[in-house]
Amino acid sequence: MEVRKVQITGGSTYTVSLPKEWATESGIEAGTRLAFYPEGDTLIAAPSDVPNEASTRLSVEDVYAQELESRLITLYINGFSEIVVEANRIATGQRRVVRGMATDLVGFEVSAETEDRIVLRDFLDSSELSFHSTVMQMRLLALSMLEDVTAGLLDGESEQIDEIASRDDDVDRLWYVTSRLFRSVLRDPRAAAGVDLDRETCFDYRTCARQIERIADHTVKIAGHGSDLGDLPQEVHEPLSALESESRAVIENAMDAFLVEDRDRATELATATLTRASEMDSHTRTIDEQLRTIDPADAQLLGLIVDSLSRIGDYGANIAETALQKAAPSPETYSSR
Repeated sequence: MEVRKVQITGGSTYTVSLPKEWATESGIEAGTRLAFYPEGDTLIAAPSDVPNEASTRLSVEDVYAQELESRLITLYINGFSEIVVEANRIATGQRRVVRGMATDLVGFEVSAETEDRIVLRDFLDSSELSFHSTVMQMRLLALSMLEDVTAGLLDGESEQIDEIASRDDDVDRLWYVTSRLFRSVLRDPRAAAGVDLDRETCFDYRTCARQIERIADHTVKIAGHGSDLGDLPQEVHEPLSALESESRAVIENAMDAFLVEDRDRATELATATLTRASEMDSHTRTIDEQLRTIDPADAQLLGLIVDSLSRIGDYGANIAETALQKAAPSPETYSSR
């Protein structure tokens, strides 16, 4: 750590010298324009003329489809605005994966394609993205999935169950966007300034998004087990509906606690939500007792459905805990007094 003394120049301007070694490593020299980004008690300095776009090349020789998909997602989340996929000859399966990822990665499109090269490029203005709107879309999608899959189970409507997986793909797309935004905020002070949120709050939004993504995944599991189950035994209709309602209420209340501005109200809502989540065990025990009286094969599938609903409630409780942390005072609050 280097400590430099602030001096006053010309009676009205504060100046501070920069360590030469750090400046050289950062590409700063005489004439370089610096931008300053205030964040709480911290002031971040960075060159103002660094290009916003970054390109990378990805060789896919002998890379299988699943690995290729994973690599493309990783590069997207890491913030590259252009990904050049290369091989001596890109295989048909690889080409299919790349084109599919152009659909799955928000903002990306295929901008050029030849026998040995496919270029994916981000055409979305990053200023159009926000943590808040993205996480709110995830919330609406996941809750509607949960409501519809339960209605499909109770009413025996397989159509509602079968289309749940496609909506989970939409949640995943938004999860990738949130992860991309978060990493850009950590890396680039310009990105942090653009989202108009401090980095701790960005972390909280990403934490909530992760829980919502898991909720959607478990909803897909419920849909799969429901398709295998067929008709739902009548005796479990009421307790299963009650468990789903409680799980959904925990998520809704936890998100309300996270979003409310008043710290005292947020703490009150989050605490009540955690209490409600802990009381879900009674609904789970009721269903477990009912399962003893039905066909063992159906009981096994229902047990898996109940487990997923219980885990969904746990993810809602995790959001409530994040809301508590967000509402709690920070050391800066006291040091500034």
